[in-house]
Amino acid sequence: MKFETIMYATEDSVATITINRPDKMNALNKQVFKDLSAVLDEIGNSENVRGVIITGAGPKAFVAGADITEIQQLNTSNAKDFATRGQSVFNRIENLGKPVIAAVNGFALGGGCELAMACTLRIASESAKFGQPEVNLGLIPGYGGTQRLVRLIGKGRAMELILTGDLIDAREAFRIGMVNKVVNSPELLPEARQLMHKILSKGQIAVRYSIEAINSSDSILCEGLSKEAALFGLSATTEDAREGISAFLEKRHPKFKQK
Repeated sequence: MKFETIMYATEDSVATITINRPDKMNALNKQVFKDLSAVLDEIGNSENVRGVIITGAGPKAFVAGADITEIQQLNTSNAKDFATRGQSVFNRIENLGKPVIAAVNGFALGGGCELAMACTLRIASESAKFGQPEVNLGLIPGYGGTQRLVRLIGKGRAMELILTGDLIDAREAFRIGMVNKVVNSPELLPEARQLMHKILSKGQIAVRYSIEAINSSDSILCEGLSKEAALFGLSATTEDAREGISAFLEKRHPKFKQK
């Protein structure tokens, strides 16, 4: 399948999605969301793809935000739909059932920051910048920024970043828990692939259930605990769980069959 605004490739069970509008700092527009939705369909239906890396084309930007020309055309009847569209795609990324790593190679602002936060994990190059500067346009984050940022870094920090519109560098993003690791630019994709393959060496049923259970922690605690218990019950009865437990007791590496 060909896409207008993204590049898509797979290698060793890992799909790499590259937002490919470098002349527009990889800004998100209707076509990007259409292409992302289509590629997520393909990935979701593929047994050969077990993990995903998302990055941006060119050296300057991961995704510098939503396309301002589209925002400029919004009115009271379609502005909510505009936000809901982005939220829907990002929710699909967050709940894909497969690990998704954001390899943030430059500016991750507004919708770009929200895209990174929807991913399972985030690795940033030292040149990366993060922020929710929508307030500078008289707007608020619309693709989940007011929700996911609080969950990642806490209410006080999220309030500060959203209300000031300030940008932070990769080291500060790491310090406050927005990203998992910071690396030199040439090491960004190799580091993302290395981390992904480490995750993929584990029992993938357990990985999928772990992601689902952790995501449910955003709900009321008792609901999250109930969800966790149910998914633990399912994972504990798999062949992979039996193999993992046996390998631990026998002091050997497990040989998971993904069953």
